[in-house]
Amino acid sequence: MKKKIQFSLVYRDMWQSSGKFQPRKDQLARIAPVFVKMGCFARVETNGGGFEQVNLLAGENPNDAVRAFTKPLNEAGIKTHMLDRGLNALRMYPVPDDVRKMMYRVKHAQGVDITRIFDGLNDIRNIAPSIKWAKEAGMTAQGTLCITTSPVHTLEYYAHLADQEIEAGAEEICLKDMAGIGQPVFLGKLTKMIKEKHPDIIIEYHGHSGPGLSMASILEVCNNGADVIDTAIEPLSWGKVHPDVISVQSMLKHAGFDVPEINMDAYMQARALTQEFIDDWLGYFINPQNKFMSSLLLTCGLPGGMMGSMMADLGGIRGTINNLRKKKGEPELSTDDLLIKLFAEVAYVWPRVGYPPLVTPFSQYVKNISLMNLLSLEQGKGRYVYMDDNMWGMILGKSGKVPGEIAPELKELAKEQGRTFTDVDPRSLLKDSLDDFKKEMDENGWEYGQDDEELFELAMHPEQYRNYKSGQAKKNFLADLQKAKDAKMGTKLTPEQISAFKHAKADAIVAPVRGQIFWDFQGDGETAPAVEPYIGQEYQEGDVFCYIQAPWGEFVAVPADLGGKLVEINAKQGSKVQKGQTIAYIERPHTEA
Repeated sequence: MKKKIQFSLVYRDMWQSSGKFQPRKDQLARIAPVFVKMGCFARVETNGGGFEQVNLLAGENPNDAVRAFTKPLNEAGIKTHMLDRGLNALRMYPVPDDVRKMMYRVKHAQGVDITRIFDGLNDIRNIAPSIKWAKEAGMTAQGTLCITTSPVHTLEYYAHLADQEIEAGAEEICLKDMAGIGQPVFLGKLTKMIKEKHPDIIIEYHGHSGPGLSMASILEVCNNGADVIDTAIEPLSWGKVHPDVISVQSMLKHAGFDVPEINMDAYMQARALTQEFIDDWLGYFINPQNKFMSSLLLTCGLPGGMMGSMMADLGGIRGTINNLRKKKGEPELSTDDLLIKLFAEVAYVWPRVGYPPLVTPFSQYVKNISLMNLLSLEQGKGRYVYMDDNMWGMILGKSGKVPGEIAPELKELAKEQGRTFTDVDPRSLLKDSLDDFKKEMDENGWEYGQDDEELFELAMHPEQYRNYKSGQAKKNFLADLQKAKDAKMGTKLTPEQISAFKHAKADAIVAPVRGQIFWDFQGDGETAPAVEPYIGQEYQEGDVFCYIQAPWGEFVAVPADLGGKLVEINAKQGSKVQKGQTIAYIERPHTEA
């Protein structure tokens, strides 16, 4: 018989890759003992990127949820693990060192054993500190290789990164095939290279099913020394998610591997409970398209979880593009036409911005650059006209070093705009912030919580936590849920109800000062040619939505709050607004792994 293979259930990621929210504390506490009864899981993913943020958006306390979920698993000797975005920790933008370091102490105290540390650029500078802090807190540090297929992502490239992570103290290595586009033979060879050099290092494979390669990849990595395979269960397996543990177990068992048996009575119970959670409320926020696999994902290399937002983007920009084409006497483009154009543009842009692995947040940046290029090309303005600071930050090196070379035309454009490339450690651009959050907690009379977990929550997700504490998050969520239920029941809403539900689901972008609206500003006192935002346009947390020129002449940046999809615009280029006036509404995002 071949070597022993262990299975991990990625229950957090099953929901993350399917829809918006995670199960509540009471639901997680009910299903955890059933996972124990199944008898086949050595590990269960309990929390991580996106988990805590969406709990807060639902008005739930994520710390209570993590403790309730991990407790039965800890007692049964099943290891729990979380997803950690390195420099970004549990959110979509960088986190100061003091908050990152605190995270491992808090999460270990809550019962989480292993942290899977990844960086969207595979920059060891963003990974190594987290490995150190995780181990100091008593956690197992799992270094991660974000897998993609490009000329610069060679076997040697990944083997060297694994060496660096192990040298930094990583006790395990995860091959994170977030888009499922890793080629099976390549992954097998990479597994063998790492195992031959580091035989005692545990290797875990995480592959999404989207393009259909995951089962072949699992067999290849197991044949070459992998130890743990991430799996899912029905009714959320396959599609854009992960292979089902039954199929993986069957395949490996017949290939001669030593694999655990599955208690099928418990499997069916876990399956039924998961379906109950879907029927109860979570299903109202699941994108049906995520139930389907698509070979088209191999073309663009984007994570399957992005397909829903990408199609919404295309729908939003299609009208603008077709209006431009109509004026030029050119035929309209269908959504499929635009989809193919977008895939082709991603293929054009990706190498020119240095082949960043297409994982959060860099998959969004590459997609957004490509999408806006489609618009600017139709306008006859060329490419790279509408890039925000986040997109430029990736290119300039502010988030870390991209694996490839930045194209000469982008270097020249940066020079023309007075932008500077940097190779500094991204951590050096951030200031410690815990003291400020302690002051806020003290002023509000808020408890720091067991093991300082409430202080951590505020420091990690400040806006979401404040809304949770005020009760506004729960009100927003209940209104959002009611709208979704009414839509499913076919209830006809009045225009006023539609507007109310839309606003409850979204964040109001409010003018911080009175003045005049400008959609773009170059920083030199001159406004750029106006590009009106469009319904469906996507924003990242931290993006600038617009600028207001105050009466005293200063340009004030108005942030896009938590980011998401633009659903309503209440102002125009050059229009006057008063302080406190709502400029627009942006629907809160579903964050990706």
